[in-house]
Amino acid sequence: QVQLVESGGGLVQTGVSLKLSCAASGRTFSSYVMGWFRQAPGKEREFVSIINWSSGSTNYANSVKGRFTISRDNAKNTVYLQMNSLKPEDTAVYYCAARAGVGVYLTVPTAMEYWGKGTLVTVSS
Repeated sequence: QVQLVESGGGLVQTGVSLKLSCAASGRTFSSYVMGWFRQAPGKEREFVSIINWSSGSTNYANSVKGRFTISRDNAKNTVYLQMNSLKPEDTAVYYCAARAGVGVYLTVPTAMEYWGKGTLVTVSS
């Protein structure tokens, strides 16, 4: 059974950095893409970033491009989201997700097969 467990969230001030981790287990993810999504209070879940586990190809939402970096550690079966220059509008629950496939341009939440429970990131002004 696939399990995705996020960690690393917290309360930070505007402008600082935070690194989220997603520990994946339950299968081999070499033919999967792994993504980060977020959901702010009162808003729909939205795409943040995605990575092809095998090739390392990535894609980012325009709102985080240049500030966030997604990466993976194959040996640790872990995906990371390095978030720099955080803004109050980045406040949300951040979810790790996975789906079979290789393309990094299919980014709608409904396309993802597996989800973690999320980790809360709060950015104060």
